[in-house]
Amino acid sequence: MSVPQALPPTRPRFIHVAQGDFAVSGDPGACLTTLLGSCVATCLWDPQRKMGGMNHYLLPEGAQDGVGLQRYGVNAMELLVNGMLKRGSRKSDLVAKVFGGAQMLSAETEIGMRNGQFAQRFLAAEGIPVLGGSLGGKRARRLRFFPADGRVQQRLMSEDSAAPIQTPVLEPPSGSGELELF
Repeated sequence: MSVPQALPPTRPRFIHVAQGDFAVSGDPGACLTTLLGSCVATCLWDPQRKMGGMNHYLLPEGAQDGVGLQRYGVNAMELLVNGMLKRGSRKSDLVAKVFGGAQMLSAETEIGMRNGQFAQRFLAAEGIPVLGGSLGGKRARRLRFFPADGRVQQRLMSEDSAAPIQTPVLEPPSGSGELELF
């Protein structure tokens, strides 16, 4: 009698979400990724349909001149929610995790904080619960979102290099390390 061979592990199919962009997937092998500073990414997940999406926006609001609208929070959030609805989700089934909004410059701008506040207000107004995330601090973040099961991995970057440091959940980063939210 032969012993069944274990299948080799499959590598995720990475889909990078650039500034001003969004992606939606239900592919069990997909992993949505992005790198954030003062920008914010919202990860929406539909546990009923086992799919999710991520956006990445630069500013909470801005000129409505028709050029580059997706870089603004309201447009990025609408595109993401509508992208999920077009794939069969119902808004009542969606849950969110929000990341980013760091104060990357020593200048007095609070764009990161305003980006994070915008995402929270938008999601509350749409009735989409926020289950977790990490906002604020002074460090960039790398995210990996697995849309089929809703897991998010976050790696904070040190101020002077690309070395990861630890961070607590839902608090501005101050320590060192890695975070994984389910």
